[in-house]
Amino acid sequence: MKVLAINSSPRMENGNTAMILDPFLKGMEEAGADVDLFYTSKLDIKPCTGEFNCWYKTPGECYQDDDMKLLYPKIDEADVFVFASPLYVDGVNGPMKNLIDRMLPRIEPFIELRDGRSRHPVRGVARERKMVLVSNCGFWEKENFDPLIVHMKAFCENASFEYAGALLRPHGMAMPEMIKMGMPLDDIFEAAKDAGRQLINEGRISQEKLDIVGRELLPQDMYLQSANEATSQILEALEN
Repeated sequence: MKVLAINSSPRMENGNTAMILDPFLKGMEEAGADVDLFYTSKLDIKPCTGEFNCWYKTPGECYQDDDMKLLYPKIDEADVFVFASPLYVDGVNGPMKNLIDRMLPRIEPFIELRDGRSRHPVRGVARERKMVLVSNCGFWEKENFDPLIVHMKAFCENASFEYAGALLRPHGMAMPEMIKMGMPLDDIFEAAKDAGRQLINEGRISQEKLDIVGRELLPQDMYLQSANEATSQILEALEN
């Protein structure tokens, strides 16, 4: 099974998003999946210019000469997509949105009725494919991911992907400091790895594993206090 993973965090492998993504991918590899991981910060992906050459003049091909030419064959081959992005203004960040927009050549310009909704048909032979979201945010409540989840589910419906779940890490900014202090987080990383194994072996991720990945790290009042103290220290350092 081929897995295409995209991490759009500007901090790449050193970010809080990667702390959840990496064990998840490791679990899929241990289950026998062939995993390709790309960082948008290392790719040249230009925004979609909306001229629709990929639909009418050169079907399936974008006129722009950038790293999407590297990704298009991998998109076509992938059985599982993993989109990993920190939460930016209630959605994926700009680099990830650019990449998703540039997947337009993978669908046809025609419109069909699918499950009672107008959709574009997939270019070529349609087959079963899954998409998993991995996301991290600095807010305490998991509900802050709700707009992102709605968007990604809609994307899956348009692209004929099965939405296979989301590994969500609220108040993720606490993780690095908690690790430094020796506080136990191994259950979170092991649950992320187990989720990867489950997806490959069983075709699904249990809610139990997703709940562990997103479990409370600190009480809300304690987290808000520590986050605001850290922000005040940064602002003070910048002033001096």
